[in-house]
Amino acid sequence: MVDPAIRAELHSYLGGVCRNLHSPPVIVGGYVDHVHVVCRVSKSLPIDRLVRELKVESSKWMKTKGTGLEHFRWQAGYGSFSVSSTHVEILTRYVENQEEHHRSVDFREELLRILRKYELAYDEQYLWD
Repeated sequence: MVDPAIRAELHSYLGGVCRNLHSPPVIVGGYVDHVHVVCRVSKSLPIDRLVRELKVESSKWMKTKGTGLEHFRWQAGYGSFSVSSTHVEILTRYVENQEEHHRSVDFREELLRILRKYELAYDEQYLWD
């Protein structure tokens, strides 16, 4: 999504969805082709339900935001990573600097690099819609 104002509203809205699911957001940010949600996931909430609710609620909301967004949808998949509390500050700075960061690093290339670095199994045909 290109419009920075709508993107900022979306990030705020996603934070509200997290709060409603008892998963307080630390930061929500991203760039034109992806979103990062850093939150403290409720102990009683499975990750797949959190992601499903984030996608469903924000998709409905996005469709009300103007011409060209009536058919907004998220890709089918998602990535979920946990980090230790000692890395939350570093992760927060990373999310805060998405626009600058992705001027030089493509999101797809970066995701593949992370998956390889941490030796996470994946099948590339399922990564992108």
